[in-house]
Amino acid sequence: MTTAKKLLTADDLLAIPDDGMRRELIRGELVEMPPAGDDHGFVGNEASWRMSSFIHQHGLGRGRMAETGFWIEVAPDTVLAPDYAFISYERMPTRPQSRGYAQVIPDLVMEVFSPNDRQPQVDRKIRLWLDAGVRLVMVVYPVPQEVYAHHDDGTVKRFGPGDTLTCEPVLPGFACSVDEIFAY
Repeated sequence: MTTAKKLLTADDLLAIPDDGMRRELIRGELVEMPPAGDDHGFVGNEASWRMSSFIHQHGLGRGRMAETGFWIEVAPDTVLAPDYAFISYERMPTRPQSRGYAQVIPDLVMEVFSPNDRQPQVDRKIRLWLDAGVRLVMVVYPVPQEVYAHHDDGTVKRFGPGDTLTCEPVLPGFACSVDEIFAY
Protein backbone atom coordinates (compact mmCIF):
# COMPACT_ATOMS: atom_id res chain seq x y z
CA MET A 1 0.00 0.00 0.00
CA THR A 2 1.39 3.40 -1.00
CA THR A 3 0.82 6.35 1.25
CA ALA A 4 0.34 9.65 -0.53
CA LYS A 5 2.73 12.36 0.54
CA LYS A 6 0.97 15.38 2.05
CA LEU A 7 1.64 18.47 0.01
CA LEU A 8 2.26 21.71 1.88
CA THR A 9 0.61 25.01 1.12
CA ALA A 10 2.03 28.53 1.11
CA ASP A 11 0.31 29.06 4.49
CA ASP A 12 2.05 25.93 5.87
CA LEU A 13 5.39 27.30 4.70
CA LEU A 14 4.71 30.67 6.31
CA ALA A 15 3.93 28.94 9.63
CA ILE A 16 7.30 27.12 9.87
CA PRO A 17 9.40 28.70 12.65
CA ASP A 18 12.53 30.55 11.53
CA ASP A 19 15.52 28.40 12.40
CA GLY A 20 18.04 29.95 10.01
CA MET A 21 17.34 27.58 7.11
CA ARG A 22 16.15 28.99 3.79
CA ARG A 23 13.05 27.30 2.45
CA GLU A 24 11.02 27.28 -0.73
CA LEU A 25 7.97 25.34 -1.77
CA ILE A 26 7.92 23.67 -5.18
CA ARG A 27 4.54 22.23 -6.15
CA GLY A 28 3.75 21.51 -2.53
CA GLU A 29 7.12 19.96 -1.64
CA LEU A 30 9.41 21.65 0.87
CA VAL A 31 12.95 22.44 -0.29
CA GLU A 32 15.47 23.44 2.40
CA MET A 33 18.79 25.15 1.78
CA PRO A 34 21.54 26.18 4.18
CA PRO A 35 22.25 29.89 4.62
CA ALA A 36 24.17 31.40 1.71
CA GLY A 37 27.93 31.74 1.94
CA ASP A 38 30.01 34.91 1.90
CA ASP A 39 30.85 34.74 -1.83
CA HIS A 40 27.16 34.39 -2.65
CA GLY A 41 26.26 37.36 -0.47
CA PHE A 42 28.97 39.60 -1.89
CA VAL A 43 28.23 38.89 -5.56
CA GLY A 44 24.47 39.08 -5.03
CA ASN A 45 24.84 42.42 -3.26
CA GLU A 46 27.05 43.89 -5.98
CA ALA A 47 24.67 42.91 -8.77
CA SER A 48 21.43 43.83 -6.98
CA TRP A 49 22.82 47.17 -5.77
CA ARG A 50 23.63 48.18 -9.32
CA MET A 51 20.23 47.09 -10.63
CA SER A 52 18.33 48.76 -7.78
CA SER A 53 20.21 52.03 -8.23
CA PHE A 54 19.34 52.06 -11.94
CA ILE A 55 15.70 51.16 -11.26
CA HIS A 56 15.27 53.98 -8.72
CA GLN A 57 17.14 56.52 -10.83
CA HIS A 58 14.84 55.81 -13.80
CA GLY A 59 11.58 55.33 -11.87
CA LEU A 60 10.93 51.87 -13.30
CA GLY A 61 9.50 50.05 -10.27
CA ARG A 62 10.80 48.49 -7.08
CA GLY A 63 13.24 45.77 -6.11
CA ARG A 64 12.90 43.08 -3.47
CA MET A 65 15.82 41.84 -1.41
CA ALA A 66 16.95 38.27 -1.05
CA GLU A 67 14.58 35.69 0.34
CA THR A 68 11.34 37.55 -0.41
CA GLY A 69 8.86 34.79 -1.14
CA PHE A 70 6.80 34.94 -4.35
CA TRP A 71 3.72 32.74 -4.51
CA ILE A 72 3.77 31.80 -8.20
CA GLU A 73 1.59 28.66 -8.39
CA VAL A 74 -1.50 27.53 -6.52
CA ALA A 75 -2.77 23.99 -5.76
CA PRO A 76 -0.16 22.68 -5.47
CA ASP A 77 1.55 25.80 -4.21
CA THR A 78 4.94 27.04 -5.33
CA VAL A 79 6.71 29.78 -3.36
CA LEU A 80 10.17 30.76 -4.61
CA ALA A 81 12.57 33.21 -3.00
CA PRO A 82 15.10 34.64 -5.46
CA ASP A 83 18.26 36.44 -4.43
CA TYR A 84 16.84 39.60 -6.01
CA ALA A 85 13.62 40.53 -7.81
CA PHE A 86 12.43 43.56 -9.76
CA ILE A 87 8.74 44.42 -10.17
CA SER A 88 7.81 47.11 -12.66
CA TYR A 89 5.19 49.66 -11.70
CA GLU A 90 2.90 48.07 -14.30
CA ARG A 91 2.87 44.76 -12.41
CA MET A 92 3.17 46.09 -8.87
CA PRO A 93 0.23 46.13 -6.49
CA THR A 94 -0.47 49.46 -4.83
CA ARG A 95 1.53 48.48 -1.74
CA PRO A 96 3.49 45.48 -0.43
CA GLN A 97 1.51 42.93 1.52
CA SER A 98 1.97 43.24 5.26
CA ARG A 99 1.91 39.48 5.84
CA GLY A 100 2.41 36.55 3.57
CA TYR A 101 4.14 36.07 0.28
CA ALA A 102 4.07 38.42 -2.66
CA GLN A 103 1.34 37.42 -5.08
CA VAL A 104 2.78 39.26 -8.05
CA ILE A 105 5.06 37.90 -10.74
CA PRO A 106 8.33 39.85 -10.94
CA ASP A 107 9.63 41.13 -14.26
CA LEU A 108 13.18 40.05 -13.41
CA VAL A 109 14.68 37.68 -10.87
CA MET A 110 18.30 37.00 -10.07
CA GLU A 111 19.62 33.78 -8.60
CA VAL A 112 23.22 33.42 -7.41
CA PHE A 113 24.63 29.91 -7.83
CA SER A 114 25.97 28.58 -4.52
CA PRO A 115 28.40 25.70 -3.89
CA ASN A 116 25.53 23.57 -2.55
CA ASP A 117 23.37 24.24 -5.65
CA ARG A 118 23.04 21.64 -8.39
CA GLN A 119 22.48 22.69 -11.99
CA PRO A 120 19.34 20.53 -12.53
CA GLN A 121 17.63 22.21 -9.56
CA VAL A 122 18.65 25.68 -10.81
CA ASP A 123 17.38 24.79 -14.30
CA ARG A 124 14.06 23.74 -12.76
CA LYS A 125 13.73 27.07 -10.94
CA ILE A 126 14.55 28.97 -14.14
CA ARG A 127 11.74 27.07 -15.89
CA LEU A 128 9.30 27.69 -13.01
CA TRP A 129 10.06 31.42 -13.05
CA LEU A 130 9.70 31.71 -16.83
CA ASP A 131 6.53 29.59 -16.90
CA ALA A 132 5.03 31.87 -14.22
CA GLY A 133 5.58 34.93 -16.42
CA VAL A 134 8.96 36.34 -15.34
CA ARG A 135 10.45 38.11 -18.33
CA LEU A 136 14.14 37.70 -17.45
CA VAL A 137 15.94 35.28 -15.11
CA MET A 138 19.55 36.17 -14.37
CA VAL A 139 21.76 33.40 -12.96
CA VAL A 140 25.05 34.59 -11.50
CA TYR A 141 27.91 32.08 -11.21
CA PRO A 142 30.67 33.31 -8.84
CA VAL A 143 32.87 30.57 -10.31
CA PRO A 144 33.68 31.03 -13.24
CA GLN A 145 32.47 34.67 -12.91
CA GLU A 146 29.68 34.48 -15.48
CA VAL A 147 26.08 35.64 -15.70
CA TYR A 148 23.46 33.95 -17.84
CA ALA A 149 20.35 35.87 -18.90
CA HIS A 150 17.37 33.58 -19.59
CA HIS A 151 14.69 35.45 -21.54
CA ASP A 152 11.00 34.59 -21.72
CA ASP A 153 11.34 34.02 -25.49
CA GLY A 154 13.72 31.12 -24.81
CA THR A 155 16.96 32.89 -25.65
CA VAL A 156 19.91 32.72 -23.28
CA LYS A 157 22.81 35.15 -23.29
CA ARG A 158 26.14 34.60 -21.50
CA PHE A 159 28.11 37.49 -20.00
CA GLY A 160 31.68 36.82 -18.85
CA PRO A 161 34.76 38.72 -17.71
CA GLY A 162 35.32 41.81 -19.82
CA ASP A 163 31.66 41.92 -20.94
CA THR A 164 29.05 44.56 -20.18
CA LEU A 165 26.01 43.10 -18.47
CA THR A 166 22.65 44.29 -19.80
CA CYS A 167 19.09 43.41 -18.83
CA GLU A 168 17.29 44.25 -22.07
CA PRO A 169 14.39 44.64 -22.59
CA VAL A 170 13.35 44.57 -18.92
CA LEU A 171 15.76 47.33 -17.80
CA PRO A 172 16.35 49.31 -20.98
CA GLY A 173 19.64 51.18 -20.83
CA PHE A 174 21.03 49.29 -17.82
CA ALA A 175 24.68 48.37 -18.24
CA CYS A 176 27.46 47.43 -15.86
CA SER A 177 30.77 45.68 -16.14
CA VAL A 178 30.67 42.00 -15.24
CA ASP A 179 34.10 42.51 -13.69
CA GLU A 180 32.62 45.01 -11.19
CA ILE A 181 30.15 42.41 -9.90
CA PHE A 182 33.01 40.03 -9.11
CA ALA A 183 35.57 42.62 -7.92
CA TYR A 184 36.55 41.33 -4.50
